[in-house]
Amino acid sequence: MVDETFLAVPPEVVVGAFADPSDWARYWPDLILDVYLDRGIQGLRWTVAGALVGTMEVWLEPVLDGTLLHYFLRADLRGEASPKRVRQEVRRRQLAAKEVSLGLKLALEGGRPPGVAPALP
Repeated sequence: MVDETFLAVPPEVVVGAFADPSDWARYWPDLILDVYLDRGIQGLRWTVAGALVGTMEVWLEPVLDGTLLHYFLRADLRGEASPKRVRQEVRRRQLAAKEVSLGLKLALEGGRPPGVAPALP
C-alpha cells in the first residue's frame, strides 16, 4: 500500500511526528514496529509484526516549501485470508493512512490557508 500527502511544513517539522515510538502505537495501534533504518529527516523504515507481517516506511521528501509524506506498507495478514478479507484490509489501511497524514497536516500546518506563503521568522 502506498499513500502520499503534501504537508506545507519542512521535513524537519514532520520528522518530529515520528520521533517518539509511543506515537507509533497511536498511528498504528495493532502493529508492532521495530526500526531497522533511521534516515534522519528523510524518515524511518520499520519491520512490522502484530496484525501484519512485513515492512513499513515513512519517507519525507522536501518539495517546494513543504514535505511530501510518502507512506509505504509492504505486509501480509497473519494466517489464511480470503481475497475479500484482503481487499477489506487494504481499504481499511488506506483510509487509516490518510487519516494519519491528514491529521498531521492539520496539526503541523497551524491553519495555514492553501496557496499562502509560509510566515517568515
